[in-house]
Amino acid sequence: MRLPAVMHATGYKRSSIYQMMQDGKFPRARSIGARAVGWSSEEIQGWVDARLDGGAQK
Repeated sequence: MRLPAVMHATGYKRSSIYQMMQDGKFPRARSIGARAVGWSSEEIQGWVDARLDGGAQK
């Protein structure tokens, strides 16, 4: 998933996503090209599901 899709799926904006990644509370982005990063859709969905189930932050 690219950033706009991640923002849509989570409801968070870019700065919050990158801050949570830095804090170890959000799935890490991976390089998918010379100047592009993306996230695993399965990891993002798992993160969202954990929040909906009332789980603690990872």
